[in-house]
Amino acid sequence: MRSSRTTALAVAGVLSIGLLASCSSDDADGTGEGGKVKITVAGLLPTADDAAKEQLAERVAAFEEEHPDIDVETEDYEWKASTFTTQLAGGTLPNVFEIPLTDGKTLIENGQLADIDAQVRALPYGDDFNEALLANGTGDDGKVYAVPAKSIYAVALHYNRNLFEQAGLDPDQPPTTWDEVREYAKQIHDATGVAGYATMALDNAGGWQLAAGANSRGGVIETFDGEQYTATLDDPAVAEHLQWLHDLKWEDGSLLDRTDLGWGDINTEFAAGNLAMYTSGSDVYNSLVEANGVTADWGYGLTAIPTSGDGGALTGGTMAAVTKQSTDEQKDAAVKWIDWWYLSKLQDQDQAVADARTRAEADPAQAVGTPVLPIFSKENYEQSLEWVADYVNVPLEDMTGYTDVMFDQELVPEASAAVQDLYAQLFPVVQAVISDEDADVDALLATANEAAQQAIDG
Repeated sequence: MRSSRTTALAVAGVLSIGLLASCSSDDADGTGEGGKVKITVAGLLPTADDAAKEQLAERVAAFEEEHPDIDVETEDYEWKASTFTTQLAGGTLPNVFEIPLTDGKTLIENGQLADIDAQVRALPYGDDFNEALLANGTGDDGKVYAVPAKSIYAVALHYNRNLFEQAGLDPDQPPTTWDEVREYAKQIHDATGVAGYATMALDNAGGWQLAAGANSRGGVIETFDGEQYTATLDDPAVAEHLQWLHDLKWEDGSLLDRTDLGWGDINTEFAAGNLAMYTSGSDVYNSLVEANGVTADWGYGLTAIPTSGDGGALTGGTMAAVTKQSTDEQKDAAVKWIDWWYLSKLQDQDQAVADARTRAEADPAQAVGTPVLPIFSKENYEQSLEWVADYVNVPLEDMTGYTDVMFDQELVPEASAAVQDLYAQLFPVVQAVISDEDADVDALLATANEAAQQAIDG
């Protein structure tokens, strides 16, 4: 999740470029001026800078030139567990909206997504998706209701290379174990006064990152025996990671003393130089550039999340879906937009170059080449990077701790059943550990696990 992107998974949203605020403002039959099909779509985070807005506007204009019978309007949109359900029930989502990868199945089962199977299968690459990813948007009837769209990520460790240097650490040798992360965090704090580490603790993002920490240590927050899903929030690896956070805060004093950091909040603090390391989706550099003003020479570093035993990197991402209220004409237009905005740049060289060029030539420039996991295949991913090589502007030389292992590291999928409910039960435990030195972790996890199981059973 980013939501999860957080995920985070936590996840991207859309910027209104002087246009309508919600799909409720569409004409009832989905037609606009001159009989065009009118759709509202998600695009950028509400905090995106002017350059990102301009880049989106250029891509919208190019799309409308290519499809003169479609009128596209963009909206502010940021997926949050606390507001999404209300937006969905109230019909205020744009025609094309974004959801965490793991939410697709539940929304499909609840009949809350439009059937876009015919439109997706008709795409030139409709049969080329990574099947494991597409399965998250496929119903029991075999039809496609959502497609992996962007930000397919593994949770990774983000760090400030300048703070490493100020503390006498080699930024080209980032930590590879959690013990080293703790050592580096204390050394940075002692040398600079800046928090060496921070964690998300607000809303489901806090539970998402606690789960990522547990996964990296070989634990899981849910099991499935072929018939029954069982909550395992009391897995020893969950408690181990909580104890690690406790020690950073109460023994070392190196943990940022904040219990109110969500996905966007921690990005803001990191960009401001108020913390040296944190975990989030491997793709978060895009948002740091677009919403937080980070530049290629800022001093950003990316490396793999530390793992031990059977541990791996929690993976997730974003899917694009279409509202049930959309007309057949809007569904056709919506999938054409999904193809244009999210996918064709991975399959078509001209589209890849056009998208990269507008991003790289924006003022300030937007990120091109941030490492992500492939929506189609590794070969397709590498080919698409070759197409845009002249425009890649991210500091890849400072991301090798991640890129050297991104296709080889063990990946851990998010929990399948009631994952957002599981995250919702975990984040208060994170907050308790940060704010109360004597928090009873075992008792807190036992209570959280009982509530999580009820959510699964429900």
